[in-house]
Amino acid sequence: MEALKTLKNNTVITIGTFDGVHIGHQKILQRLIKVGSVKNLEPTVLTFFPHPRMVLQKDADIKLINSIAEKTEILKQFGINRLLVKEFTKDFSRLTAEEFVEQILVKELKAKHIIIGYDHHFGRNRTANIDDLKAFGKVYGFEVEEITKQDINDVAVSSTKIRKALIEGNIKTANSYLGYNFFLSGTVVSGKGLGRTINFPTANIEIVENYKLIPKHGVYVVKSIINSEIVFGMMNIGTNPTVNGGKQTIEVHFLDLDESLYDSHLKVELLHRLRNERKFNSVEALTEQLHRDKQHTLDFIAQNA
Repeated sequence: MEALKTLKNNTVITIGTFDGVHIGHQKILQRLIKVGSVKNLEPTVLTFFPHPRMVLQKDADIKLINSIAEKTEILKQFGINRLLVKEFTKDFSRLTAEEFVEQILVKELKAKHIIIGYDHHFGRNRTANIDDLKAFGKVYGFEVEEITKQDINDVAVSSTKIRKALIEGNIKTANSYLGYNFFLSGTVVSGKGLGRTINFPTANIEIVENYKLIPKHGVYVVKSIINSEIVFGMMNIGTNPTVNGGKQTIEVHFLDLDESLYDSHLKVELLHRLRNERKFNSVEALTEQLHRDKQHTLDFIAQNA
């Protein structure tokens, strides 16, 4: 992630929160890269953090599909090496449209080509639209390329739909909209150690970004890259009601892995949801269910991996 600053090279820019970097976003990124190549401009994504809704609507409960670090990683995978993050504050929101264009797009970002949606609004109270941006382009020397309504609607997907699918535990739908597997990333920390006593040791994932969306509680088939190899596993998101846990935890039991992962940073991709979290009458009953979960996980891997 790069802080917003005056750039040396002229840029082709797109603007937005790009939460999820989903298949709709990816169409824009492909166009960004193509224009950059043809016009010798640096492809650049300008985004904002915190999410404007967190600042303007006090919507502290909104959860995001990606952390900033995750978004940076995903954009690099799609060929975008420059993500510039502008801190979104109330003062920033009060910039007029022309102040935003002159100060941010022209002076700081050296924009020569801007790719933006037909329905994009900007400036104080979001009063300016794409026609205003085109008018500013004639004054300040940049071209505006409009992403049409048809192009946007051709991909019937939105970050809101993806968030809803994840909250409902519909991983298949979320992944199809994203164009990649939704993932959680965090540091492995010590847990209660119950899993090891029942022969299901787990890696407990701590996610520090409190705005990161955590999918619906339950058991999932997952995979990670550990020591340069794909390792499958099953993950429980929940409160461990059988042992009166209370606090939400994210625990992964990796198949065919017998090594300590403490303090390592893991990226865990969610592939399939097996079931809801349940409270069992005993640890023995829980253990029996975990064996069934493991078999279902192996079956899923055999059929889909």
